[in-house]
Order: sequence, then C-alpha cells, then structure tokens
Amino acid sequence: MSNTNNIIILVARILLAFMFIFAGFGKLTDPAGTAGMIAGAGMPAATLLTYLAGTFEFVTGVCVLLGFQIRIVGWLLALFCVFTGVVFHLPTVNVPDFPAAANGWINGLNFVNFLKNVTLAGAYVMLATNGPGVYSLDARRGAYAAA
Repeated sequence: MSNTNNIIILVARILLAFMFIFAGFGKLTDPAGTAGMIAGAGMPAATLLTYLAGTFEFVTGVCVLLGFQIRIVGWLLALFCVFTGVVFHLPTVNVPDFPAAANGWINGLNFVNFLKNVTLAGAYVMLATNGPGVYSLDARRGAYAAA
C-alpha cells in the first residue's frame, strides 16, 4: 500500500474517531440529555447506561484514533451504530404539546441520524476488515501486516 493511502487511512481514522470521542466525553460530563433519551426509549437504568455508553464511545474513539485493536473495535462500533440507530433514531418521536410540524421536523432529523448511524457502521466494517494502516499502534506492535 502506498504512503499516500496510509495517510488517507490515518485521516479517515481521525475523522471517524472524532465523533465518538466528542460524544463519549459529552455523555460522561453531562449525562442528563442522553439518560432522558434512554429512559424515553423504555430502557431501565438510564443513567448507568449513559455512563456505560459514554465510556464505550470515548474508549473506542481513542482506539480508532490511535489505531489500536482496530479489527475488534471496528466491529464493535459497527454493531453499536446499528443498534443505536434502530433503537433510538428509527422510532417515531412524538413530543407532547409540540405542533405537528415541529414533531415532523424532529422525526426528519431523527431519520437523518438513523441514516448517519447505518453509514458509519459501513465505515467501521471497512476499517475492521482493511485494518488501520501503517500509522497505527496495531502496525507498530505487529498486529497489522502492512503491505
């Protein structure tokens, strides 16, 4: 693989890591909004699940950034994206006392988030199957055979 391709893979990893590092940090430092969303989806222990999700997102985001355990982390993030997309972004939202147009707008944005999650799942599957490139901890420790 050319050096240019390895640089592009590094840039892709940085871009893919940013969202989860940012989102995970946000859940860990201000869990209320996510806990409300989890509770609204009918799941128990919303605050605990928020902290678990925040920790998962932050740690896996750092792993993607550093190129560490990419084969495992890529698959875990792909599954996480599909799960959260289906559970939290696909269902219809109906906020009481909101006008119908506002609820329609919220549902449109929610569906865009579902599409984003499915698309990200594809990117993480690609990363898991193709590896992190030579500029990664996996390559440095010999867990990724760079061509």
